Amino acid sequence: MDGATNTTAIDTLNRIMELELAGVVKYTHYSLMVYGYNRIPIVSWLKGNADESLAHAHKAGELVTLHGGHPSLKIGPLLETQKHDIGDILRESLEHEKTTLAAYYDLQKFAEGKSVLLDEYAREMIVIEELHLDEVNKMLRRPGETQAFSE
Repeated sequence: MDGATNTTAIDTLNRIMELELAGVVKYTHYSLMVYGYNRIPIVSWLKGNADESLAHAHKAGELVTLHGGHPSLKIGPLLETQKHDIGDILRESLEHEKTTLAAYYDLQKFAEGKSVLLDEYAREMIVIEELHLDEVNKMLRRPGETQAFSE
């Protein structure tokens, strides 16, 4: 990759890293704010998402350094809505995941035909993020609903 292309790759990877780190903070916060009968499985699921986001951030950071860049110390947007109903948490999670998925799609579009490594990485992460979005979407549906959740 030439210099400008490399810079774009690093910038996009750093944006992904920042979004994934924001996911760590958000999911950790959400896991602390769950109350009620279903607390234990939901907290476990949220903690798992925080762990997964950290692993994704680390992977993006490794690719930043592979391309000679400096991993960002920033964290993506952290919006505190003060809403902690499980539905609110899931809807916020859905929006965060959509934003992160879009960043992976940006990387994939950029990398296509330029870097097999980045293209394959982006595609792998898109699959993971789309499956995660589907999981959150299904959690937002009422039992028996087959149509995708939409606001």
